[in-house]
Amino acid sequence: MNKISRNTLKGLAAVAAMTLVLTGCTANPAANFKACAVSDEGSWNDKSFNEAVLDGIKKAKKDLGVKTATAESTTAEAFAPNLQAMVDAKCDVTFAVGFNLIDAVNTAADNNPKMHFVTVDGYSKGAKNLKPVGYAMQESAYLAGYLSASYSKTHIISTYGGMQIDAVTAFETGFYYGAKRYEKDSGVKTTVLGWNPVTKTGDFMGDFAQNSAVSKTIAATQIQKGSDVIFPVAGDQFGSVSAAITEAGVDAVMIGVDKNIAKTSPQYAKWMLTSVEKRMTNAVFDIVKSLSGGAKFDGTPYLGNLKNGGTGLSDFGAYDSKISQATKDKLKALTADIESGKIDPTK
Repeated sequence: MNKISRNTLKGLAAVAAMTLVLTGCTANPAANFKACAVSDEGSWNDKSFNEAVLDGIKKAKKDLGVKTATAESTTAEAFAPNLQAMVDAKCDVTFAVGFNLIDAVNTAADNNPKMHFVTVDGYSKGAKNLKPVGYAMQESAYLAGYLSASYSKTHIISTYGGMQIDAVTAFETGFYYGAKRYEKDSGVKTTVLGWNPVTKTGDFMGDFAQNSAVSKTIAATQIQKGSDVIFPVAGDQFGSVSAAITEAGVDAVMIGVDKNIAKTSPQYAKWMLTSVEKRMTNAVFDIVKSLSGGAKFDGTPYLGNLKNGGTGLSDFGAYDSKISQATKDKLKALTADIESGKIDPTK
């Protein structure tokens, strides 16, 4: 009897152990999910949109326990092979970061219909396995334009871009019309240098190279023309702009782009009036969380805007006390009007 009891106990113990093993394997289905990303040419540490996407991937790995893989592109020629590397790595979803990867990621989606892709700042040419993630950056940039115009002492503000593509000019157009709204409300003539949404002409670097000599030259030229608020829409150009401001010896500030630059790059905080945030980290994490939790892939586009928190202005940091309560109240009112559709930030 004792022998049978011992054998029985051993069998029960084995079953219990096996149950624990099986439970461990199935308790977190995300552990078998692989989230991947391919950068644009700006590199992963661009303090901008590439890094924001990478932060979402890192957050998913830390909080959800998913596997990850990434590929950094240093040239446009690297886009296709980097996407193929993610296919070869059997990624469950691959994020292609930036407008410049649109052709490459659409081709990858067409060639690999059983795999899932997300194009950030891009669009699908019809592939159902490709989800576009876009942002209505004209909305928050409109607020930044109004704020900049109200803050400016010279009544001349400026912007410039990396390349003349929709993902860049959306910021600039909103910025322009926000400044013009201030001009209309206040009666104070305000000049916006660097982009004219009517003629579609402006100042562009031709690439997104971080803190380049070209970037500094554009900023310096705009400062010479009187600009005291500068909005570079080209990834990390804040070293170039701050150097141009310092060398000119003027009292000028910057508007950050994509992330809260005063916090992510505190060395620039003393020049940072605010930042126009493109909150890609949230969208990336939410998509990975949904898919790794068992949700079916959906190619329906995601649009981040003011209403859903996909974009917005950063806090005013060191400049908070220099911005009047009347201006802060006006920004809240403008936000409500943009969200309701009363204001079109592209006009």
